[in-house]
Amino acid sequence: MNKNQHGDIPLNQEVSKRRFVSVSEKVDVPSPWTLDEWLCREDIVNNKHLLMVRAKMEPGKCHPFHHHPTREELIYVLSGKAEQWVGKEKRILNPGDTAFIPMGEVHGTYNPFDERLVFLAILSPAKADDPAMVDVSTEEPWCHMETGV
Repeated sequence: MNKNQHGDIPLNQEVSKRRFVSVSEKVDVPSPWTLDEWLCREDIVNNKHLLMVRAKMEPGKCHPFHHHPTREELIYVLSGKAEQWVGKEKRILNPGDTAFIPMGEVHGTYNPFDERLVFLAILSPAKADDPAMVDVSTEEPWCHMETGV
């Protein structure tokens, strides 16, 4: 049986017993928009209700208009600034600012600024029906919204 780096918990039990997530245990997933650093999902911890990812978005990048039909979401800015859309309302989020996105609400995150944007996205429920995300960026009225990118 394989052991973890400390040799004390078999890998097949490691996730169910994990209560802390170190940098070496996060799961990095590059996306078209960001580098996603997953900190809470079922292959990392035995989560029931929450998903959490730290996203790093370079200047000039965006996660265009989309919605999550089966999840609500919080966006919390750690560093940089975000042009955050929730529905047709836009705000500039600074470090410490949060956006709440209700289930099914169209939203988009844009970085028209000169520095990297780093934010947490927290979604619930963890286990939900597909599709997890629906891109609407080419549909009316979203394709004509004036964004900074």
